[in-house]
Amino acid sequence: MKKLLITIDGPAGAGKTTVSRALADRLGYTYLDTGALYRGVAWEAGRQNIGVDDDDSLSVLCAGIDLRFIRDHRGTRLFSGDADITDLIRTPDMSMRASAVSARPVVRRALLDIQRKLGAEKGAVFEGRDMGTVVFPAADVKFFLTADLKARALRRYRELAAIAPQGLAEVEADMEIRDRNDATRAAAPLKPAEDAVIIDSTQQPAKDVVAAMMAHIADRFGHPAIF
Repeated sequence: MKKLLITIDGPAGAGKTTVSRALADRLGYTYLDTGALYRGVAWEAGRQNIGVDDDDSLSVLCAGIDLRFIRDHRGTRLFSGDADITDLIRTPDMSMRASAVSARPVVRRALLDIQRKLGAEKGAVFEGRDMGTVVFPAADVKFFLTADLKARALRRYRELAAIAPQGLAEVEADMEIRDRNDATRAAAPLKPAEDAVIIDSTQQPAKDVVAAMMAHIADRFGHPAIF
């Protein structure tokens, strides 16, 4: 059976991570959260006191950074060197720093090669914001997952409850700022690829979104065995 390269883009809180992981599991594919790579760069930049607009220092940082995905009993974890930073990069502050860092062309160029190497063998689901538009414009299947701002904010509020508690109104305000930053940045702005299948998850549970994605893949490639 042909291995596919699948991309799932969309704004924060749309359910990309849950859906991407579930879709990868259904297909027996590798799941890669590319947003975590930008969060990893943002975390290292903060640890080394590098400003998010200091392109020279960010270039040096990216040239020597050692970000690796490692899967264990807890799932896929992100390591920077020997440090497991998976939980450290999921704070509200890190979300905003990652959004700022991801707008820097020097960072995007550095991570572009890493992401393309990870997808060279296909059989993977890549989650991000510009997977279908910039990183993998020739991907076999492209999805763009979206949802109403209030629904996305509520989801993120619940996710943060155990990590970095934040008021719902504050979560929504931060998310609105990040949406605007991601959509208007000069480098790879957040938008659906022209050939992406757009799915609104506002009223749909994750299992229904995954079912719709599986149906689209089966209809297009004729592989009922993947179910």
